[in-house]
Amino acid sequence: MTNTDPTEERLALFIDHENVSIGARDIGYRFDIAPLTEALAERGRLVVRRAYADWNLFREDRRGMVDGNVELIEIPQRSDSVRKNAADIQMAVDAMELAFTRDFVSTYVIVSGDSDFTPLVGKLRELNKRVIGVGLKGSTSAMLPPACDEFIFYDRLDGVPLRSGSSSPGPSRSKKKGSHKGGRGGGRGSTSTKTTGPSKLADDTSATPDAPASKSQKQDLRALERQITRTLAGLQSSSAGGSIQASNLKRALLRKDPTFSEQDVGFRGFRELLRHLEGAGVITLTEGSAPGDPEVELPSEGLGEDAAFALLRRTVKELMVELGGDPPLSGLKDQLRKREEGFSEKDLGYSGFLQFCKAAVTKNAVEMDWEEGDGEYYLYVEDEAPAS
Repeated sequence: MTNTDPTEERLALFIDHENVSIGARDIGYRFDIAPLTEALAERGRLVVRRAYADWNLFREDRRGMVDGNVELIEIPQRSDSVRKNAADIQMAVDAMELAFTRDFVSTYVIVSGDSDFTPLVGKLRELNKRVIGVGLKGSTSAMLPPACDEFIFYDRLDGVPLRSGSSSPGPSRSKKKGSHKGGRGGGRGSTSTKTTGPSKLADDTSATPDAPASKSQKQDLRALERQITRTLAGLQSSSAGGSIQASNLKRALLRKDPTFSEQDVGFRGFRELLRHLEGAGVITLTEGSAPGDPEVELPSEGLGEDAAFALLRRTVKELMVELGGDPPLSGLKDQLRKREEGFSEKDLGYSGFLQFCKAAVTKNAVEMDWEEGDGEYYLYVEDEAPAS
C-alpha cells in the first residue's frame, strides 16, 4: 500500500544533456537541474530522472546532476570515429521501453531542443502519454514545441544560473522622444553591446545555492510565505480551475523540499499555517469539495500590487533619464531594491520578475519590447505629454 494520490501525475524526465548544456552555454547560462525539477514539482511527482551524455566531456556537470538525484547514463563517444547520435537513440529507446512497461508513468519530460525527438514525442502521445518539452529559446527547433502538450523554455525558468565569469549585462538603447509611436523597429536608435539571451535576474531563493540559513524564525516564515505564494501561482497557472486544494499545495511543497514542515515555523498543522497566511492577506481560503481540505487561492487584488507597479514605473522613468535610453530587464530588479529594500515579486504571488513586468504592462504601468538582435527585453514609459 502507498500513501500517494492515485490521481497525481507521475513524471519521467529524460535529458539530452549535451544539447541543453551547450545551448545554455552559448547564451551565457549554465544548465542546472534544480530550477527544472522545481518547476516540474508543480506538475506532478518525478519518478524517473535520467540524463544521457559522454560524461567525460561534462565532468563539471556531474556533481550537480547527482545532487539532483539524476541517473547518469554514460554514452561514450569513440575517438576514432565520427560522432553519432548514440545518446539520442538510447534516450528514445529507453523512453519507449518505459512507456510500455510502466503504465503508471503518465507524463514524459523530454529535455532537448533537437527536432530529432519529434517522432518520439508523437509516439508517446499516441500511447496516451502527456509530453512536456524543455529547451533553450534560441536553440530549439521550431518543429519540437508544437508537437508537445506543453513546452518550457529553460532560460525562462526562475533561478537559472549564469556561467562562471558571466554577469547580467546592462546595456541601454538610445531612444528619441516619441519614437515609440509609429513603429518600434526602426526608430529606437542604436543598441549597445549584445546581451546574452532573455533576462534571468537574481532571485530571492536562487541567487546563491550555498546561501546561509535564515537568522531568525521570522525570516524563515517570510521565506516560507514566498515559497507558498510562488508554488500556488505555479499550480494555478497549470490548473484550469484556478483554485487549488490545500492537500495538493502541500504535496507540491513537499516535492520541492521533502524536509518541509510547518512545525519548523511554529504551526501545529498545515491548515493552521494557511489560516495565518489568510489573516495576513497572503492567500484566501474557501470551503472545498472535500471536508477539511479547503481551496487555496491568491487574493483577487494583489497584495500591494499598485504600489509595486508604481515603483517599477518610477524606476524605469528615472533610468531612462540616467541611461539616455530604455533600460533592459537585466539588472532592473536590483534597481528596484535600491529604491525599495526588500522588494520581491514573490510577495505578490508572481513566479518570477519577468512575469511581474508582464503584469505591469497589462496594467499599463510600463511598456516592454523584445529586441531580437540583443536577445533582451527593454522597458520604457511612454511620454505622458508632448515635449514643449
